[in-house]
This record gives sequence, structure tokens and C-alpha cells, in this order.
Amino acid sequence: MEITGNGKRLNAPEALNAPEALNARGALTARKAGLVACRNCARVWPMGTQTCGRCGGALQSRDTGSLSRVWAFWFAGLICYVPANTYPMLVTQTLLSNSQSTIVGGAVELLRHGAVGVAVIILVASVLIPVGKFLAIAYLALSARHGSSLSAGRRNHLFEIVEFIGRWSMIDVFVVAILSSLVQLSVVASIHPGPAALTFALSVIFTMLSAQAFDTRMFWDALDRKRKTARD
Repeated sequence: MEITGNGKRLNAPEALNAPEALNARGALTARKAGLVACRNCARVWPMGTQTCGRCGGALQSRDTGSLSRVWAFWFAGLICYVPANTYPMLVTQTLLSNSQSTIVGGAVELLRHGAVGVAVIILVASVLIPVGKFLAIAYLALSARHGSSLSAGRRNHLFEIVEFIGRWSMIDVFVVAILSSLVQLSVVASIHPGPAALTFALSVIFTMLSAQAFDTRMFWDALDRKRKTARD
């Protein structure tokens, strides 16, 4: 197989040994070897190929608009997260009363009734994880542009953790959906989702899109530029 690098065509063994294909750490990168990987199916193609022949996805060595989309989804998620915590998540109606509870208020009510485990799960999934994800995504986006004392490998691991646990924030929405479908006792008692249920779900979706828009290869590019500058 022939691949193109720096204006000349090289076969695979030559590309692996070409000095210009080595980055600042002395390791071969696909970009320097004249290769580009599909982000959908991970198939590798010669640089310059526009479309993946396996899945049809667009091929791009670096997503130059990645950070713009990350921040756009991040701010949209943050805007939705504010009313998700101030408006009621659950509305309970009975013959004698009509109560509304926010995420934190519902967790406090569960603690008052002795359901400590359920309250802790809701607080972790609906407060701790979303806030931690907002902070982590903002830190990763800033470090990709301005650098960080944390190594690129550790930042990549942090990104993988953020992307994995983000979906668990939806547990509160699932609880509301289950209660709303099960507790419908006509005029005696009924439970309905509050306006915060929609905004909270949107907040989770936007933060997930923000994480998915991130191009983690920028961590390593910034590290290579920094080490190359120090070496020169």
C-alpha cells in the first residue's frame, strides 16, 4: 500500500521509518505518515481521501470546528440546567393537597422519610454528575487551546470518563417518567412531570453532544507543538 506524506509517495515501511513522520516524542503519528482515520468505523485511509469507503463517513484529519461546537452545546446545556434546578421536577396532586418538588427538594423529602439510598443516588446522578461534567468539559476545552499541567494521556482518560458517566444523569428523568405512569389514581392521587423534567433532559442531551463534539487529538497536537518549541 502506498501513502502520501509531505508531498511524496511512500510505501508503508518507508513511511514508518521516515524522520519527518515522527512527532516531538519520537513516535509515529497517522497524520505524519499520510493517513487519516474514520471517526465512525476507525478504518484508516490515505490522506486526501474525502469519504470513508466502508461507512461513507466524511474523513477529516482534524476537526477544526470542534471547540466551537463544544462550547455552543456546553452553554446550551448550562442554560437549561438553571431552570432544571429551580422549577419543580415532580408535581403531586391528591384530594387534600397539591405539592411540587425540585430535584434537591425531592431528595431532601426522601431523606426525611428514611430513603437515604434513593436520595443519595438522585443527588449524585442529578447534581454531582452534571456539575462535574460541566466543569470537566470546560477544563478539557480550555486545556486543548491553552495547555495544562495535566498530561495529555490523563486528560484523554478524563474525557472517556465524562463521556461514559454522562448518560447516568438521566436517571432522575426516568424516575419521574415511571412514577407518572404508575401513580395515576384518578381523583385520589396523581403524579405529573414538572417543567424541570424537560429542561433537565435537554441539559443532559446538550452536555452529551458537547462531549461527543470534542476532538481529543487536539491534546496530543498541543503537546507535540510545546515539545517541538522547547526542543528548537
